[in-house]
Amino acid sequence: MTNTAANSKPLILGVTGASGLIYAVRALKFLLEADYTVELVASKSTYLVWQAEENIRMPLEAVQQEQFWRQKAGVETGGKLYCHPWGDVGATLASGSFRALGMLIMPCSMSTVGKLAAGLSSDLLERAADVQLKEGRKLVVVPRETPFSLIHLRNLTALAEAGARIVPAIPAWYHQPQTIEDLVDFVVARALDQFEIDCVPLKRWSGHLPPSEA
Repeated sequence: MTNTAANSKPLILGVTGASGLIYAVRALKFLLEADYTVELVASKSTYLVWQAEENIRMPLEAVQQEQFWRQKAGVETGGKLYCHPWGDVGATLASGSFRALGMLIMPCSMSTVGKLAAGLSSDLLERAADVQLKEGRKLVVVPRETPFSLIHLRNLTALAEAGARIVPAIPAWYHQPQTIEDLVDFVVARALDQFEIDCVPLKRWSGHLPPSEA
């Protein structure tokens, strides 16, 4: 699906403090290149993960943060990107009247999963996710943790029962990945599939080869 309509609803991209920020960066890259509008909110702990994974600081100010994410995604122009401070619980994303395609949280920490499963929302990211559930919109969660404890599994089950889609960060190999980005992009594509967004170049499974070619 391409984003051709001028008034297409935005996709909310939530980024939490789970390891694997490359998932968010690659998702943002493909969405902006396909001319989508992205409303991005990063949790407070995301700042710490950027420091830990790449030894860089993510800006706090919204305009500078937009420039930061575009630079990391390698997309200077194209699409629309709006960044929101994690503590701005009065932002548009916090209201059910804000129209959106839904929300993708990638990567999603187990702390965030637990809060969402309990109906708690202490920041804008959690409130925006809670809004998607109460409005019956799509909420896609990409947990990045291993192994899962029984508590993790029960929380993920509670989210699934509430209507969320759970897309673990588990890559495949049938598309013959050659780089880390190939593995990441598989997960990104499967997550965006949940919104019927097809903007990631991906060699999809086409069935078994005929016996003569196997």
